[in-house]
Amino acid sequence: MALFFDQEWFDARLKEAGRTRDDVAAALRLSRVQVDEIWKDQRELAPHEVGILAGLLGEAPAAVANKAGVSTPVPVAPKTGDAAVLARLAEMEERLKRIERALSDLQSLILATRNG
Repeated sequence: MALFFDQEWFDARLKEAGRTRDDVAAALRLSRVQVDEIWKDQRELAPHEVGILAGLLGEAPAAVANKAGVSTPVPVAPKTGDAAVLARLAEMEERLKRIERALSDLQSLILATRNG
């Protein structure tokens, strides 16, 4: 659960944007009851919801996350270009290491059963 959802801030931003909580529900693909739970600090916003709400309000995602509560995550922009390639290569390298360890463990088990 998010703590300290700033209802006044969100209501003021909605009013400035000419929007309502029903618009928030539609944008987030939630029921009005679920949106009211967010406003009452009974439901936490997911990162993608922070991004959608930021767009709806014309605010920065970090500002929305900050006002949504202390544990609300800020959405991370996907990496592009060289950074995306390097990140993907790092993920693949870690996967390969896990596969190699698993193969080594299996080989050890096979040899142990043959020799045992």
